[in-house]
Amino acid sequence: MDFRTFLLAGGAVAALIAAPAHAQEGGSETDGAGETQAAPIVVTGSRIRRADIEGVGPTTVVTQDEIANTGIVNVETLLQRLPANAGQAGNQTAAYWTGNGWGTSQVNLRGLGIKRTLVLLNGRRIVAGGTGANSSPDLNMIPVNMLARTEVLKDGASAVYGADAVAGVVNLITRKDFEGLEVGGRYGITEEGDGQDRTLDFMGGIRGERGGVMVAATYQNTDPINMGDRVPCAYSGASGSLVCSNSASTIGGRAALPDGTMINFNQELGGDGDFYEPYSSAIHNYNYVRDLNAVNPIERYNIAAFGDYALTDSVELFGEFLYTKRKTNQIATPGTLRNIAIAADNPINPTGEDILLIQRRLKEAGPRGFFQDTDTYQASGGLRGQLSSGWNWEVAATWGKNTGDDGQTNVVNLEKLGYALDPNTCGSNGIPCADLLGYGDLTPEALDYLLFTSVGTGGNELFSVTGDVTGDLFNLPAGTVGFAAGATYRKEKGWRTPDELTIAGIANTNQQDPISGSISAKEAYAEVSVPVFGDAPFAQSFVLDGALRFSDYDLFGTDWNYKLGADWAIVEGVRLRATYGTGFRVPNVPELFSGVSEGNLTTTDPCSGYSTSGNATLIANCQASGVPAGYTQLGGTVLTSRGGNPDLQPEDSTTWTLGAVIEPTSGLTFTADWFDIEIKDAIRTIPGSTKLAVCYASENLSSEFCDDFTRSSLTGEITYLQAQSINTGLEKMSGLDLGMIYDRMIGDFEVTLNLNVTWLNEYVVYPFEGGDPIEFDGHIGGGNGGYPEWRGYGVLSVAKGAVTGTWSTQWIGSGTDFNAAPGDLGYSMPDVFYHNAQIAFDVADNYRFSFGVDNVFDRDAPFVRSWTDANTDTMTYDLMGRRFYVGVRAGF
Repeated sequence: MDFRTFLLAGGAVAALIAAPAHAQEGGSETDGAGETQAAPIVVTGSRIRRADIEGVGPTTVVTQDEIANTGIVNVETLLQRLPANAGQAGNQTAAYWTGNGWGTSQVNLRGLGIKRTLVLLNGRRIVAGGTGANSSPDLNMIPVNMLARTEVLKDGASAVYGADAVAGVVNLITRKDFEGLEVGGRYGITEEGDGQDRTLDFMGGIRGERGGVMVAATYQNTDPINMGDRVPCAYSGASGSLVCSNSASTIGGRAALPDGTMINFNQELGGDGDFYEPYSSAIHNYNYVRDLNAVNPIERYNIAAFGDYALTDSVELFGEFLYTKRKTNQIATPGTLRNIAIAADNPINPTGEDILLIQRRLKEAGPRGFFQDTDTYQASGGLRGQLSSGWNWEVAATWGKNTGDDGQTNVVNLEKLGYALDPNTCGSNGIPCADLLGYGDLTPEALDYLLFTSVGTGGNELFSVTGDVTGDLFNLPAGTVGFAAGATYRKEKGWRTPDELTIAGIANTNQQDPISGSISAKEAYAEVSVPVFGDAPFAQSFVLDGALRFSDYDLFGTDWNYKLGADWAIVEGVRLRATYGTGFRVPNVPELFSGVSEGNLTTTDPCSGYSTSGNATLIANCQASGVPAGYTQLGGTVLTSRGGNPDLQPEDSTTWTLGAVIEPTSGLTFTADWFDIEIKDAIRTIPGSTKLAVCYASENLSSEFCDDFTRSSLTGEITYLQAQSINTGLEKMSGLDLGMIYDRMIGDFEVTLNLNVTWLNEYVVYPFEGGDPIEFDGHIGGGNGGYPEWRGYGVLSVAKGAVTGTWSTQWIGSGTDFNAAPGDLGYSMPDVFYHNAQIAFDVADNYRFSFGVDNVFDRDAPFVRSWTDANTDTMTYDLMGRRFYVGVRAGF
């Protein structure tokens, strides 16, 4: 066995018997298996202070020290490695980030959608982030160095927190008692010499007898990784082998003659401007991978301040402030002009026939550039204290605002293009003539006239006022009845104003309308925890929990939600827990009020090569759609409309969990929690590839999705596809979370072996009443992200004295492509393991040096037939390859 194989086997074993050292199940930042809390605390999932927190629900806790052991410097990486995260969520390696939120980062618990995961900061909501009218917070605004812990509740919690807590809750809890000064730095680079990552952070705090202040700041700057440095071209496996298919938007121009014959014009710079020949995908298609990034750059500044001051012995004033400035940019392929009719007598047309210029890529202009510049502020403040009866209370207000500019370079003004192509208007009055038929025929003067930079603006705003009280109602033989109650007023706004030419529809980019809207709610809740049995045979304790919440929305009226829970400690070290509750999510501002926009999205056409598929239903349906025999999809994108739907209604959910916690000995804990989620009237955007696959699998094109696209009667290509949000009907999900913690001394070594594993039993979407179910479980790609049946994340940490070594492994289980057929290349993806290692040295009491390697074995992303980019699913797999980092931290 060679050394590499030995390390790989050892890492896999560690992953299968370990969970992340930074992911403890049902614990606090300091508790180990079987330890008793020093005092009652509030944990995510309940507003009641309690000492025994394991029965609240399935919760993963990520501590500050545990983050440091894995070298993570941003919140999204921390959360997206956890197996409870699935589907798609924004990050630097995702080629397609959230609409109107390019550069944002999110978490997607259970893969049910980022909008169904509620993100809190110290128990309070966070303003949405992006460039306007966004649907979730931008995790970029949270400096990692200020976090004390992150609590991830993997259970619905609408009765406790209100709307959006359908899949679960992420509560980012900051440090509050730091004293002194701490500075740190980290530098990372890939084995290929690109993707450099530089991070600097600072934290200072002072405390006195009555209070204190803490200030934290972070700066991060990363370099891009070009996609062409990771993959040679865009692959297709339709022929049975991987070949470069590239894009049918050619640099010379692909056109159709009146009889349907396709031709392509000159593609040699400086060649014959009148040359054309029969179109051939192998010869003329454009290799665009150099015009995209595998990892996009980001520059980010974070500043945070926290303070508290005891006005009296029982009343405290507190405040929080965060500011984030984010600059991000991406590149995209040179723009494409489509479906331009050019008459036979136009001087630029050498064919002598009327032609339809199907696609012409403006290579002369170079790649398009996208850029975003956002500013996000959030401030919270209030009073909290304790009454003479021992009850705790808090009154607080939160205001957050996010503003942003976003733009795109090298955009064609279509109105000017019309003038430049018209022989009657071009060549005079400052209008140059534009020759689109042949690469290099567009002059610099024509490009200067046609191209512009579009800039849009937008923002999000949050205002809320909360009042909470919690304490003990009375005593029962088994213990004290805990109670909490509160009321909330919340208003959220979103707006976005695209560039005026984009609004007018004369820019050669996604047409967009302005967005503006607001949603407000008044809510009240009550929660109770009743100890039923205590110190009884087979009932060391038995506690029932209940919560009820009333919500009144200005747009949707009233709604009631409840949650019931039971925690049964049978004997010392054996506990059962269960929850059942209802939840809801109201449509947000962009879902309701955004106008329809258009974009060219990666889409798989099932009719490509249908005549040799052997699938009778597919053949009949493609023929009925007028698709010619022998048709092959030209390129991988389709013009798709997306946007808001004012007819959307709230979605409702029910969730139940059943779990066990077993502690056979001190320092060893096992957990198992079954989860079952059902969402009715689910708000969802069905990707175009999935819509097409469902349509062409239905008998006689009977699916409602068959009304959502059009085809060219001349070539059979899809010319338009609709993918707006709808209330899709019903979603069902179930699965099992498994966890294990081992934390003990072995001789002089402190050893921690941990494991978090999630098994996805079922995730099915019924797109409309009576429609065939769409199965997500076990599938990857197709614009949906990844839903493998198995996911895991494990860590082995060994410490002795001043040295700590950490080995972590992320496991992405095997899966099959959403849209490919068995036997197709890219139909099945294997189990993928990403191994990471770090060694850290503590020098004296104030200095720490660390060195780490991520993706130790340089595991490549597998080929996915319905890829999003880079021939794989960019939401699921790593595109960076092996990378190294060094870090230093000093305290004073």
